[in-house]
Amino acid sequence: MHPSLRFSVAPMLDWTDRHCRYFHRLMSKNTLLYTEMVTTGAILHGKGDYLGYSEQEHPVALQLGGSEPKALAECAKRAEDLGYDEVNLNVGCPSDRVQNGRFGACLMAEPNLVAECVLEMQQQVSIPVTVKTRIGIDEQDSYPFLQDFIETVAATGCETFIIHARKAWLSGLSPKQNRDIPPLNYQRAYQVKQDYPQLNISVNGGITDLEQAETHLQHVDGVMVGREAYQNPYILAQVDQRIFDAPGEPLSRHQVVELMLPYIEQHLANGGRLQHISRHMLGLFQGCVGARAWRRHLSENAHKPGVGIELMHEALAKVPLAQPA
Repeated sequence: MHPSLRFSVAPMLDWTDRHCRYFHRLMSKNTLLYTEMVTTGAILHGKGDYLGYSEQEHPVALQLGGSEPKALAECAKRAEDLGYDEVNLNVGCPSDRVQNGRFGACLMAEPNLVAECVLEMQQQVSIPVTVKTRIGIDEQDSYPFLQDFIETVAATGCETFIIHARKAWLSGLSPKQNRDIPPLNYQRAYQVKQDYPQLNISVNGGITDLEQAETHLQHVDGVMVGREAYQNPYILAQVDQRIFDAPGEPLSRHQVVELMLPYIEQHLANGGRLQHISRHMLGLFQGCVGARAWRRHLSENAHKPGVGIELMHEALAKVPLAQPA
């Protein structure tokens, strides 16, 4: 099993861009990092650099949104050529925009199509092709429904499933509500692992600390953390020691900021804005004395034209170095 499967940060739209991943990587060498979901249409027809990343981000996985097997296979091939470590198919996103494009969670109702997509991708690449799914959709949320989906897709040779342990309501709930309202059912994911021990099963949804992660890892192969890793990123600083048994001491929060400075300076030198990076760092000092002053100084000033690295130094000066453990 790919060792990084034990702990990963979820793909999060508008959040887990390359700057966010670089920042997260400084705190954990072993965590598997995911891109935001990128649609096949954006990659094949868009004008932006949707697949750009820094070498330091490895291990890094590309999450694709789409339902057209040939297009997905072409995008997977591009990802492999660029050095991505894994390609993941999104069968979990519940937004209307996604359903209209016939991908995301609505694909759970079409396991044969998902299997066809996965097969085409696997035929194009040698890196792992994985699937992120929900436990069900709308009224179709029985365990046999999930079993049928897993079995159909696993028959292609797909070995890794990340299960967001909530069902998705495809109408009536916003994507944000879909992250909170349907109740969590971790037992469903545990049951999949019990029934299909040969598969790598990761669980996702509602995990807010490493104690919870360690509990889940007694039942499944991996844990994927979403919002908590974004809003309280320093949770990642202990992952290598606690989840991967790696030697060494975690970096301090101040050290993390210092290590980000050269990266930020490079981004500014290339014409980028400070805000592109600083927005991902707002939660770094959560729970510390000075956290609010740090957050406020960055969020009120980083968007201003012409601000540079000195703003980071000013914000950092608002957080005392010596913090109670």
